[in-house]
Amino acid sequence: MKLVLLSGGSGKRLWPLSNDARSKQFLKVLEDEEGIRVSMVQRVWGQLEQSGLAESSLIATSQSQVEMMHSQLGEQVPLIIEPERRDTFAAIALSAVYLYSQQGASLDEVAIVLPVDPYVETRFFDTVKELESTLQTSQAEMALIGIEPTYPSSKYGYIVPSSKLDDSIPRSYRTVERFVEKPDEEKAKALMKQNALWNSGVFAFRIGYVIDLLERRGCPIQYEELAKQYHLLPKISFDYEVIERMDNIVVIPYDGYWKDLGTWNTLTEEMNSSQLGRGKVSSDCVNTHLINETDMPVSIIGVSNVVVAVSPDGILVTDKQASPRVKDFIDYDQEPMFEERQWGYSRVLDYQKYEDGSCVVTKRALIRQHRSFGYQLNVHREESWTIIRGTGEFVLNGRFMSVKAGSTLHIPMQSLHSIRAITELEIIVIQTGREADNNQVMELYRTWDEVAEHAINK
Repeated sequence: MKLVLLSGGSGKRLWPLSNDARSKQFLKVLEDEEGIRVSMVQRVWGQLEQSGLAESSLIATSQSQVEMMHSQLGEQVPLIIEPERRDTFAAIALSAVYLYSQQGASLDEVAIVLPVDPYVETRFFDTVKELESTLQTSQAEMALIGIEPTYPSSKYGYIVPSSKLDDSIPRSYRTVERFVEKPDEEKAKALMKQNALWNSGVFAFRIGYVIDLLERRGCPIQYEELAKQYHLLPKISFDYEVIERMDNIVVIPYDGYWKDLGTWNTLTEEMNSSQLGRGKVSSDCVNTHLINETDMPVSIIGVSNVVVAVSPDGILVTDKQASPRVKDFIDYDQEPMFEERQWGYSRVLDYQKYEDGSCVVTKRALIRQHRSFGYQLNVHREESWTIIRGTGEFVLNGRFMSVKAGSTLHIPMQSLHSIRAITELEIIVIQTGREADNNQVMELYRTWDEVAEHAINK
């Protein structure tokens, strides 16, 4: 049995903390049992470890999320890297081919797919473990987990089990009659009377099922070849393209706690503190949350049932019930202003664009102790660095030097460079050059060991 966690979306409904560079599953707004702030992906991976499932688990993610995954889960986490975002059908097809052609999984082996960011009790994963035996016992093409609904929600899709009772079917699962996509509240009430279940997005299938599906479509079943043709796969969900066209599906009901933390409204319900970051919330505010990632103080006075979220990307003030609509209001033409990377993070302090197509970008970067940049060059911009804290090692076109607080460095356009933090380093970076192409960066070596071996003039 193999588990594939899907981590592809950008989580635009959690703007301004989430953006194209830092998706919702990486936001450290939850707390673990020891009170340490963790992200959704860290929480779920910890539950997989507690359940004994981490060793058989992989994460399917986009190239842009690789550094973040390694930063939050460690270098050892196994990743299936999508060449681009193309919804869940393409991601699952690529994952099945990876398991088959790269890991040597048999066609009869069961793959279980689940979102990377569900908020569940750890016992939920006991039900996940049941999917493999359920698929084998039922001889179904697909086995799902359905959540027993606690209220008539219009936010979730529903799985409607067959009303026909079959004494030969174990009570632990039911055959699926049909699916209903996000009904209104009145229809949801009627569906609950039919014992319908919320669709958790968790399902299991034999790897051979997807391999056969791809072969019939003329798609390659070798990982590297399918990755090259990834852009040709339909941009559609696996549910619409595959599951809802099947006839032989079963579902296991789950009666425990489960929630999709995709909006500020649902996410704040699971936060242990109503305030993260600098600011004050007056005592007459009820059910109000402040999340502030900046150094600016934020005051909230006499306003209830709202979320105020502040980051370098922007400021959101929203009624909690209206918060899912935020994705319709964030068509701002700007690069991500905050990026968490494997080596640390960077924050844009100022961004000026000019009529001639040039720009000046000022950033503050923090490099964690013993971490380093790759050996890279900027295609369209030159840079000036000022070290404001810490000590490190710097290399420019093969020339090595030690740096410390007060050091200033000039990096011409298209010059290979890297820096390693001996102690934690803070740098003010000023980039000047073309605004086009979002400062294309080319990397020659990824690790400092490679830089030391191949790039530094002896």
